[in-house]
Order: sequence, then C-alpha cells, then structure tokens
Amino acid sequence: MDAFSLNLSGRVALVTGGSRGIGAATVRLLRAAGARVVFNYREAAAQAETLVAECGGAEHCVALKQELCSPTDGRALVEDAARVFGRLDCLIVNHGIWPSHDAPIATMSDAQWSRTSGVNLDSVFGLVRAMVAQLDAQPQIFAQRGHIVLISSTAGQRGEAFHADYAVTKGALISLTKSLSSELAPRGILVNCVAPGWVATEMSAAALKDPVRGPQIASVIPVGRAGRPEEIAAPVVFLCSPHAGFISGEVLNVNGGAVLVG
Repeated sequence: MDAFSLNLSGRVALVTGGSRGIGAATVRLLRAAGARVVFNYREAAAQAETLVAECGGAEHCVALKQELCSPTDGRALVEDAARVFGRLDCLIVNHGIWPSHDAPIATMSDAQWSRTSGVNLDSVFGLVRAMVAQLDAQPQIFAQRGHIVLISSTAGQRGEAFHADYAVTKGALISLTKSLSSELAPRGILVNCVAPGWVATEMSAAALKDPVRGPQIASVIPVGRAGRPEEIAAPVVFLCSPHAGFISGEVLNVNGGAVLVG
C-alpha cells in the first residue's frame, strides 16, 4: 500500500497574514508539503524574514509587505504574488483583526466598525476576485483549477457579544464560502472555510492569559484548552490537497468542540 501524503509539489500558494500565528503555521506546513509559498505581512518584517529563511529562502518562499484594508489592497497583493513564481494555485485568506476591548454596540465607533469591515471583509472581496481572474488566466495543470480557503471563526457562527464587528465579518465569510462554492465549483475552483475557536496566538494572548477570563474560556472548550496554530494549519493544507477534491462549500469547525456546547 502506498504511503498517504499531502503532496503539494508544483503548486503555489498565497497566504494572507502569514508572518505569525495561524498564518505562519500554514506557511510552514505548505512548504513541508512541497508547495512554494508567498505570504504578506503588514509590520512584522523581522518575523517575515525569519520565516522565509526557515522555509528555504526566496527560491521557495517570499514575503510581501502589503496592507489589506480594501478591495484594491487585495487585488494588488494577488497580482504581486502571481508574479513571484508565475502562477497561483491556492489562496488562504487568513488575515484579520479582532479588537480585543469590549465594545457595546450602543457605543462602538464608526471608525472601529469600518476598519474591522475593511480588513476582514472588503479586502477579502478584492483577494477572491483577483484570485479567480488569475486562475482563469493561467494554464490548468492540476485536476482542480484552484483552491480557496477562507478562515472564519466560531464567532461567525454564533456571534460574540461586545464584538459584533468581528462576528459579522466572520459570518459573512461563511456566506461567501457557500456562494462562491455554488458559483465556482463547476469551473474546478473549490472554495471551503475553516472556522477556528480560541487559538493561542498573539491576537488572543491578552484574553487567554487573563487570570479571570482565561480559565472562563478554557471551561467552555470540551478539550479544555485553546488550540495551537498548527492544529488549524493542518486542516487548511488538507483542503488545498488532491485528497479534498470532492469537498466544496464546507465549513470545517476546528474548535475543540466549543460550538457544540455554545
């Protein structure tokens, strides 16, 4: 019997927000599976450079500095990324912001709502639109024309009090996944979604390390802890592999069972 392998040799992937956390873990696993990877960063230049070196240097992995706040930003990143290795086969939309302070809807500022929407949703429209155009324009050399994986959240499924801006954008990504699947699967472009729960990253560190809130969070996760970035990255890589060729429009919950008891 042949060994089971998530072999992505020959494929090129773009990972947004790839310099740290879930994004960096995804970059590493994609490289381990044989893909060449382009990722963007906003400010973490040193971390990005370290990750590129760890992944074999510019021949295999390239970091691009690019803000993602608008459709224009998303389109620019895809166009720049496609020029690096001459094609793109997978898009992993991982970037996003979660304002950590509680913001009741009655007092949430217009600026916070607009910024969260711009980063978490508007830029995604630009990324996806440009990625589909890129896939349509380049030669198809694999069974699937391409893979798109959107990173949502448990908040997008059941909401999150005092973080309505974040929950709304992540819920929209679930709707976008289903809409794009219906539209693009007949053309060989498979779109899926991974919805993490609490994950131990820089973005969530303040909440998870809080002496009161941290234990409260753990208490509602059946496995009793937050996830590790690698535990989110592995399902993402699977969804970009040939083994996921019959999966489209799905939301894969990776949350330690939290949604089931939420």
